[in-house]
Amino acid sequence: MGEVTSDTNADEQPGTTTGHTHAPTLAPTPTTTPHRTAFAEGLTRLRTAATTEPGRLRIIGAVLAALVLAFGAVTAWQMTDRSAAADDVLHKSQPLSSAAADIYRSLADANTAASSGFLAGGQETKDSRDRYERDIRTAAAGLITAANSSDAGTPAADTIARLNRLLPEYKGLVERARTYNRQGFPVGGAYLRYANEKMQKDMLPAAEDLYKKENQRLAADYADARPYPWPAIALGVAALAALAWAQHRHYRRTHRVLNQGLVAATAATTVVLLWLVVGHSLARASLSDSYDHGVRSLNVLHDARIASLKARGNENLTLVARGAETVKVGGRTYDAYDYDFGKDMDLLGRTLTQARGLADDAGGEQPVTEAVGNMTEWKKRHATARTADEDGFYEQALDKVIGAPGSAGAKGATGECFDSVDANLAKALTHEQGEFQRAAGDGLDAMSGLPVGAAVLALLGAAGALLGIGRRLSEYR
Repeated sequence: MGEVTSDTNADEQPGTTTGHTHAPTLAPTPTTTPHRTAFAEGLTRLRTAATTEPGRLRIIGAVLAALVLAFGAVTAWQMTDRSAAADDVLHKSQPLSSAAADIYRSLADANTAASSGFLAGGQETKDSRDRYERDIRTAAAGLITAANSSDAGTPAADTIARLNRLLPEYKGLVERARTYNRQGFPVGGAYLRYANEKMQKDMLPAAEDLYKKENQRLAADYADARPYPWPAIALGVAALAALAWAQHRHYRRTHRVLNQGLVAATAATTVVLLWLVVGHSLARASLSDSYDHGVRSLNVLHDARIASLKARGNENLTLVARGAETVKVGGRTYDAYDYDFGKDMDLLGRTLTQARGLADDAGGEQPVTEAVGNMTEWKKRHATARTADEDGFYEQALDKVIGAPGSAGAKGATGECFDSVDANLAKALTHEQGEFQRAAGDGLDAMSGLPVGAAVLALLGAAGALLGIGRRLSEYR
């Protein structure tokens, strides 16, 4: 009776004490679904839509419209860039390149006119003086034009500033030489030689450097204008392929041959692609022609004209210096200016040969051929003048170089040959400049309207694709 028993299988109630203790039972923790991103939700909806035909049609319509619009946008962008570069070739970089060559030519011709006037002494003609002044004004105006088109702080701008500083210094030296020469003082010749040294060693190299920089700018514009727009062409082909696939799919599912919206989109895309390929090919061919038969010929003719001007200047300075400047070559001593004259004439001969080979019609070849004949006669007359000078007949040599004004000797002087060479080269330059403008203008015209036309047709094509797909969707409503 005094023993207490317990049933170990009895349920334990809360708060009771048994012979064994157990840990309290915890309620299970509810699981939380991780938050999905908008992108993941969009992918899920897209996969769900792709399982139904209306959903698939909506995706196809969006892709087709995006491809056509992308094709139009890239075409407009690339052709805008190429059209702008072609416009720069025609209206900016090439004219500036020619202007830089004119600066060089004007400076070299001014130097030649100054030496010719010095040799004439008190009998300097008004034409000779006017020619010198005209050349100086032309060079100054060319420098103003070049300065307005160049960016501040660039090497071209620095070169222009340097020439603007040197030009008045050169003019001052020439005026001093003229003043002393009229008074019969020999120091006038020293001043003229010093002016020529400043021109040959400082001004002409700077002008040549400016000419090279403008030519590099021209070459860069050609490089931007001529490459094929491959990204636009690739997008056009992709858009046409996608449209063809969509129409084939439409035919297989409905047995209808045509979908008017998709046909319209295909037509618009085809027009843009053909316009792009054909238009740019024509533009590229015309621009290449403008370079091969325009720019190259112009560069060679400019080189020839500059060589003739330098040769004439050295010929005159040979008589001004009277042997005061010499140079040793291969153990022999030569008059420095006459030696340079020979080098300039050799360069003139080579450039004239190049120019004649580059001329593609009689209008460009004839003046160059005539210039070759003038150069040949010039060499003969120069040799006669040098013989007279070396034999001590200075006045005869002078007459054979510049000719006494108004005398019969002026017609047989080397100056007549130089003037003929210069005139024929000017005629050839005018002809080749016209050839360049015609070809470059054709290249620019071939691209005109393409950027705007491509954008408009692409919008119409995208609208056609959406309408075509929309018509199929309406059948499911």
